[in-house]
Amino acid sequence: MRRRTFLKTAGAGSVVALAGCTGGDDQNGTTTTGDSEQTLTVATYSSFTGEDTAGNYLKSAFEDEHDDVTVEFAVPENGLNQYVLQKQQGSDVSADMYVGLNTAELVRAETQLDAELFLESRSDLDRADAINSDLEIDPEGRAVAYDTGYISLVYDEDEVDPPETFDDLLDPAYENALITQNAQQSDPGRAFLLWTIANRGANEYLDYWQGLDDNGVQILSDWEPAYNAYLDGEAPMVVSYSTDQVYYHGPDVDMSRHQVGFIEDQGYANPEAMARFADSDVADLALAFMEFVLQPEHQAEIAVRNVQFPAVEDADPGDEFSQYAYEPPETVTHTYEELQGNVDEWIDQWARQIVG
Repeated sequence: MRRRTFLKTAGAGSVVALAGCTGGDDQNGTTTTGDSEQTLTVATYSSFTGEDTAGNYLKSAFEDEHDDVTVEFAVPENGLNQYVLQKQQGSDVSADMYVGLNTAELVRAETQLDAELFLESRSDLDRADAINSDLEIDPEGRAVAYDTGYISLVYDEDEVDPPETFDDLLDPAYENALITQNAQQSDPGRAFLLWTIANRGANEYLDYWQGLDDNGVQILSDWEPAYNAYLDGEAPMVVSYSTDQVYYHGPDVDMSRHQVGFIEDQGYANPEAMARFADSDVADLALAFMEFVLQPEHQAEIAVRNVQFPAVEDADPGDEFSQYAYEPPETVTHTYEELQGNVDEWIDQWARQIVG
């Protein structure tokens, strides 16, 4: 979940952009340190790496089971776009796999490339059948879910009553009350935009957003600045995740500031997936890492450390997680087919009218 990088009130520190060992890289980003040693380069987002994160846990655990393997994390500044650009320029992709892929990103990459970016993986994974069928994001089996979040509102119950419907957000009672994120560059921002499209339809969502804009919605670049603005009291509501209390609970936490609200009794499902780059020289090793990630004990650790729900149905993150992680009464999402040929246009039109 691209959001736990830095929180002023939680005292979280900076993250490590590149973990693991370094050495002589070939064009593919794979380092060979000996006849039997291999390096797996995993491209991901910053808050997946660093101390006490899901990525650091997986790196250590996987290396413990594979003495001849080093896992490195690469955190591209432009996310998946960096590797799409490499492919467009005729270069080999400088990583072996990508962790943190969502449906919209997969669709957008597909439309921008003639060559294959990812390998099919699902049919070769023994644990694929354990994945919740609702989290299937790729009909071709290239991207495989490893966790999921539900986009919701987080609100201060002492300052505002949670809106029951999307129409409520247009009411003067909610003027200047909501902070969200830019759908061009933010996962939760994009998911919230897609949620409004699911509610209003492709022909009316811009009118709805014009109403939000007129009512003082604040759009910030990404989850981190948006959430920090919320914590600073700039508005009583922020678009975030229904697992918020997993991170924010305890005797010293004001829980009134961390209430979860489901508009229309819904939450927008935003699965995160992993996929192997077609250019990888260690595709079998990447597949082994994917299989490792899907094991129930590792899924439980990912859920707690990444503050997301497990992707598999047989993982148990524990009682504390279950107490503070809320699933919406109804799940909303767009399928790969629904986004194909549409998502770029929807986001571009929104950006021109609302943030342009």
